[in-house]
Amino acid sequence: MTASALFRLDGKRALVTGAGRGIGRAIATALAGQGAAVTLCARTRDEIEAVSREIQAAGGTADLLVQDVLDTEGLERALSSRPAFHILVNNAGTNRPKPLAQVTPEDYDAVMDLNLRAAIFTAKAITRGMMEGGVSGSVINISSQMGHVGAENRTLYCASKWALEGFTKALAVELGPRGIRVNTICPTFIETPMTKPFLEDEAFRASVLEKIVLGRLGQVDDVIGAAIFLASDASALMTGSALMLDGGWTAQ
Repeated sequence: MTASALFRLDGKRALVTGAGRGIGRAIATALAGQGAAVTLCARTRDEIEAVSREIQAAGGTADLLVQDVLDTEGLERALSSRPAFHILVNNAGTNRPKPLAQVTPEDYDAVMDLNLRAAIFTAKAITRGMMEGGVSGSVINISSQMGHVGAENRTLYCASKWALEGFTKALAVELGPRGIRVNTICPTFIETPMTKPFLEDEAFRASVLEKIVLGRLGQVDDVIGAAIFLASDASALMTGSALMLDGGWTAQ
């Protein structure tokens, strides 16, 4: 097999959650560009319809799954009528940065439910389909550098991502014998609609840039190479690992 063929995804089916914007949109488009048939999952139909049109205009294949991943029973029902997937990108996530003294139970539920609970039960539904279909697959959990370090005002976010890292390792051990790989991608601050309000604060932006050795914020295109790598046979011997895209943040 040629080096370029290792990264191709022809004949593979991929589900990307939070696919309507930001990192999810970029990854979905990139996987389709490598030949995968991509199912775009999000709550907002208009957003994923726009992504689908973009993929199809470029000659790719995409379909829609308008679904709230917090509704685990609804997601399982929706997936039960679909063929097994080869790739899952667990991308849907949120953050509510604030000091712990200001954190409410509602904040806890919002962050932990989407960043952890939804990721776990989406992975459960997809990997069950993989096993029933005899598919050797790849689960990619979008984590964060904050799953490896701590930061002020991010107790909930760090807790959710550290937990996601632990879940990833445990599931990799559990499903490795079934030919299913499980890894994380751990970006630094990426300029997306979700991070825009925080990064518009010049003092906060400067504090972030001070910790990134490469001296710049991440862009969504910085994530797509890692996603293609983990989705493809190029990473066939990689499982239970965290792929750091942090500009050197955690190296210090």
